[in-house]
Amino acid sequence: MFEKITPEQAGISSDNVAKLISVMERRGAVTHGILMMKDGKIFAEEYWKPFHKDFCHRMYSQTKSFVGVAIGLLIEEGKLSLNDKVADYFPEKIDGELKGYVKDQTVKDMLTMCTAGGPNHWWFTSGDPDRTHLYFNDRGTGRPSGTYWVYDSAGSQVLCNLVEKLSGKKMLDYMKEKLFNHMGTFQTATILETPNGVSWGDSAMVCTLRDIASFGQLVMNYGVWEGKRLMNEAYLREATSKVVDNRENAHYHVYYQGYGYQIWRVESNGFAFVGMGDQITLCYPDKNLLFAFNSDNQGTDVPRSLIIGAFEDLIVDHIKDTPLPENKAAQKRYAKVTKDLKLFAVQGEEDSPFRKELQRKVYRCEPNKMGIKKFSFRFKNAKTGEFHYTNEQGDKVIPFGVNHNVFGKFPQLGYANDRGAVATTDGYMHNDAVSFAWAEEKKIILYVQVIDRYFGNMSAVFAFKGDDVAVRFSKTAEHFFMEYEGSLVGHRARKSKK
Repeated sequence: MFEKITPEQAGISSDNVAKLISVMERRGAVTHGILMMKDGKIFAEEYWKPFHKDFCHRMYSQTKSFVGVAIGLLIEEGKLSLNDKVADYFPEKIDGELKGYVKDQTVKDMLTMCTAGGPNHWWFTSGDPDRTHLYFNDRGTGRPSGTYWVYDSAGSQVLCNLVEKLSGKKMLDYMKEKLFNHMGTFQTATILETPNGVSWGDSAMVCTLRDIASFGQLVMNYGVWEGKRLMNEAYLREATSKVVDNRENAHYHVYYQGYGYQIWRVESNGFAFVGMGDQITLCYPDKNLLFAFNSDNQGTDVPRSLIIGAFEDLIVDHIKDTPLPENKAAQKRYAKVTKDLKLFAVQGEEDSPFRKELQRKVYRCEPNKMGIKKFSFRFKNAKTGEFHYTNEQGDKVIPFGVNHNVFGKFPQLGYANDRGAVATTDGYMHNDAVSFAWAEEKKIILYVQVIDRYFGNMSAVFAFKGDDVAVRFSKTAEHFFMEYEGSLVGHRARKSKK
């Protein structure tokens, strides 16, 4: 496993792989890593600095596909069946009589997301640390289970809880025992937890790109790893098939190709594990072809369709069953495209005459919901600087690079670490990458990317006019950057403090 070959040995031109990466770069995809395999061998593997092959990356909702496979392992052991009612396994989680249709939900209904609907409130802010308890008790009447597909992330979490209850183990430990220890992968992986200590099974597998590729290869081989059967073939064939139609309307979408057991269908008889921000693994059993990639495209759906469409057009449609002649010229072009891949940074002019006027000037802010009281920019030179500000937690500093990233720690305290939605009190801060751009002479974009076991991004646009400034903060992040969303107006102070 993980033997490396050239694209030509895999039956595809290096030029096609280079074109795919160029399209991703040109269209603004915030890519962290890609891996392509044919017949279990890697023919393309690239990482955008500072990411690397040993980086354990949050896989978000790709974790649901692990849950789907773990349920299959329990069925194989005879510990449950597809037609069992899930509520029957959690009497201790139910307060009184169940409301609506959720009492009739089967394991199969939940695997295929044909559920009665999730809880009414978002678990991060519900005040209930037990997501299974919340699922069964915080709801209206819903709809009959087993009718139509609607994405139900909370239901996947309940299935994860079921895995841990019936196996008596943490989900990752159970899957290591059954699968991954035999494969030699997922040895550095972890799964973050929900507030009550259950594995965060709908969103928080943290592993390497090679780990997730090995999982995809196992499922694509229907349970066989290097000639040894580790899991039931029939279940995996069904889990990766179109068990239900998942179209929500008549419009085309790359994922409206059907849905299996926590696994999506895609074109060309393929299936996929899919996570927020574009953590995606595409598998094409007919060609024994796999494409896995990590990104943080939260806030836009454009790169997802673009990347998958480009892979279909450039790779899936052109790859051959037999090797191509080696093409040194194409391989050189591929090497040139991938020579210096770096994490996306916001881009603008190299400098502005306004920089000298702005240097160290303090702007005091009118009352705003973010609690930002004042700020200033301090430039070390035309290439780097710092954003200084004061909010409810006190004085903060964010170093940045002009048209490039500076890496550090995002200074806001209290964001979650090992357990989601649980505020830390030990000084923990998320790793970040921060870039700055002159959008116009007197307009700035500050772009913050959190690149930790949590991913998210925040943009702040500053537009200056005379002694006044208007600022707009926007964020896309799961449950942080809440203090950095909204607008404010500020005024240059008469006397600036150094």
